[in-house]
Amino acid sequence: MTLLSSAPGGASVARKTPSAPAAPPRRKQGGVILAVPALVWYLVFMVGPLVAIFVIAALHWPGMLQPVSFAGLQNVRTVLDDPVFMDAVANTTVQLVVALPLMIVGAYMLGYYVAQQPPGHRVLRYLLFIPGLISTPAKAMVFYAVLSPDGLFNGALDKLGMGSLTDAWLASPSTALACLIVLDVWSGIGFTAVLFAARLGSVPDEIGEAAQLDGAGHWRAMWRIHFPVIRDFVGVVTMLQFLWTLFGSAQNVLLLTKGGPGSSSTTLSFLVYQKAFIAADLGYSQTVGVFLFLVGLAGLLTIRRVFRQNY
Repeated sequence: MTLLSSAPGGASVARKTPSAPAAPPRRKQGGVILAVPALVWYLVFMVGPLVAIFVIAALHWPGMLQPVSFAGLQNVRTVLDDPVFMDAVANTTVQLVVALPLMIVGAYMLGYYVAQQPPGHRVLRYLLFIPGLISTPAKAMVFYAVLSPDGLFNGALDKLGMGSLTDAWLASPSTALACLIVLDVWSGIGFTAVLFAARLGSVPDEIGEAAQLDGAGHWRAMWRIHFPVIRDFVGVVTMLQFLWTLFGSAQNVLLLTKGGPGSSSTTLSFLVYQKAFIAADLGYSQTVGVFLFLVGLAGLLTIRRVFRQNY
């Protein structure tokens, strides 16, 4: 506010007085209100089932309509003493150690090739995406037609004069798990390659041009130039494929081998299904589910640490 005051000699002097402080802006409540449905959904359908897993793991519950009693750590002792659980741990470990590196490395190399925009690269992107468009039962049916005793693979071996190598691939203890790993890699590598190609396509062209001027070939440019640039994205894709392989293998096991022969292809995720819906032992099932959750959490933290940027 400006005030006029009289100075000696009759002159008027303008004098400013400090104005009152502006009122603080009112906090907008609309964003919080709009977030309430999402928060409720997350608490009910995400946090709720997670808490339920730990609760049920401490119960003796022999079926959905059966009486429930508190079991404490008895389910943990039962699970750890079960040789089927140990077989499932070994099978899941082999599946992750073999399938995940093959899928990520192969998809990255394939995605790098597509990102170079070779002739027909647009058609190649669609072809790589085809396994992701096929339903899981359809993919299992295709693999059953190929790997059954009278399937295409054994037929091809007979035609080539290698009939002695034929086998019941899905029914053999030594090959059943390997067939499931091949299915995992085949169904995931194309979709992952498209993701890598899209990310590599956003890398500035100047980086590749500078590598060519320095005399770097495609192999060196792929691993020494482009890979460090998208290292964090590779980590994200690896985490997604890790979770899919760890938790999503039950459907392929159910459709192709049902965990057999014996327990040679039983994985942890399939064991959760088997004990809950076939053996009706919900306490055992969710104890394995707790172990599966802890393995998934540890795997995510490890992958995040391995693929974090170094700059």
